[in-house]
Amino acid sequence: TMGDSKDEFYLRYYTGHQGKFGHEFLEFEFRPDGKLRYANNSNYKGDNMIRKEVFVNEAMLEQLKKIVRDSEVMREDDHSWPPPDKVGRQELEVVLDGEHISFTTTKIGSLLDVEDSADPEGLRVFYYLIQDLKCFVFATCQMHFKIKPI
Repeated sequence: TMGDSKDEFYLRYYTGHQGKFGHEFLEFEFRPDGKLRYANNSNYKGDNMIRKEVFVNEAMLEQLKKIVRDSEVMREDDHSWPPPDKVGRQELEVVLDGEHISFTTTKIGSLLDVEDSADPEGLRVFYYLIQDLKCFVFATCQMHFKIKPI
């Protein structure tokens, strides 16, 4: 089961909302065996769901763990973060170093939203980590699949 081992690692991020184009979301997950699952559903102008699965090697997983550790997000608590609302929701779940966190909050448009929140320090950690994780995932997917540029 999750969290039994100090070496266990799992990460999942989701952001999405229900809009005029239906359920639009971005989700990615890293499993302990190195499988990265990525899904992006934007129905804008009839775009199709993009789904990708790739295996990343141990060095990539170690780099990902380093990003998470360096962010210190595992010390945070989402109890005073703004809850999901009509703007949308974000979820982050991480199992790392024998700890398990699961955070849920609304979509964050900019750092202004962070500064105005009840826990700007914690939310800032989350905000920057999510930026880093997205960059990591997009770069990984681009190396594996030449995603056509926007």
